[in-house]
Amino acid sequence: MFTGIIEELGEVSRLQKREKSFKISIRASLILEDMKLGDSISTNGLCLTVSEFNQKEFTADIMPESLNRSNLGTLNVGAKVNLERAMPLNGRFGGHIVSGHIDGVGQILEVKKEENAIWFEIKTSLNLMRYTVEKGSITIDGISLTVAQVKSKSFSVSIIPHTLKETIMADKKVGDTVNLENDILGKYIEKLWGDSSSSMKESSVTKEKLFNNGFL
Repeated sequence: MFTGIIEELGEVSRLQKREKSFKISIRASLILEDMKLGDSISTNGLCLTVSEFNQKEFTADIMPESLNRSNLGTLNVGAKVNLERAMPLNGRFGGHIVSGHIDGVGQILEVKKEENAIWFEIKTSLNLMRYTVEKGSITIDGISLTVAQVKSKSFSVSIIPHTLKETIMADKKVGDTVNLENDILGKYIEKLWGDSSSSMKESSVTKEKLFNNGFL
């Protein structure tokens, strides 16, 4: 589990590509301090498992499903990536609950400056747009951000200078793809509530139960 608060920028040092998967090595410093084999590291929003590491870099395997869901397959040696270690139990939720399981990708339609902020408009599939709500949370390349505006096929976020400085968003331009993860709470609520598109025709969760338990 992650929070979407990027700890440092890493750099891709090696790529060992196979037909439908590959092994990636990433140079880093801060996140290596307490690293152990099997640790989870959010890399551009994708939860990767550490299979090898030394004092300068860590290595992880990326399976076909991860490549199909994300833009990691477009990375080259030298590319910068957002990194975050899994959240400790005594840590703070500076962002929101992030699983590191990418729902899909989006494409940047517009980048514009407004005073000290930069606006990014991002187009994505209708399947992801259904969980995207104004003033709700969304994860973009592993960064916890607030949705500022929502259209039928796109949404916009406004990013402050600190976030630009500490993440790869400063290098993003129109046409680039980004990894997206919708707020997991909305997906669980829909599944439990049940709707016409869900395989659950009936749900034990009712408005009365939610009210009695303090949710409404």
